[in-house]
Amino acid sequence: MNVPFIYVRPKPKEHGLGNMIEGEIPAGKKVVVIEDLISTGKSSLKAVETLRNADVEVLGMVAIFNYGFKISEQNFKEAKINLYTLSNYDVLIKTALESEYVKESDVETLENWRIDPENWRK
Repeated sequence: MNVPFIYVRPKPKEHGLGNMIEGEIPAGKKVVVIEDLISTGKSSLKAVETLRNADVEVLGMVAIFNYGFKISEQNFKEAKINLYTLSNYDVLIKTALESEYVKESDVETLENWRIDPENWRK
């Protein structure tokens, strides 16, 4: 694709130069962050913060999948980052129903899990 690529680490490297950003990116450049999975968005938005601190303009984020947790929506709104995903939890459930991987009777449980995944079985 002949486009620049950088990698943003979740924390500074413990040896070598201790970089959080691997690769060269001049200040003032514009980037799009690419992620695989968005749950709460915290780790993804940490990468955005790291880039912004390096004077890089983050245009938005693209991810493969998003659970659609309310906390994620709130975190992206507060960070003023537009998030675009290829798929999401709603599509996953719909497809699972259509393929009969899950039953209609399972949907309420799956939706309740998304509302509060940490506490849904307690």
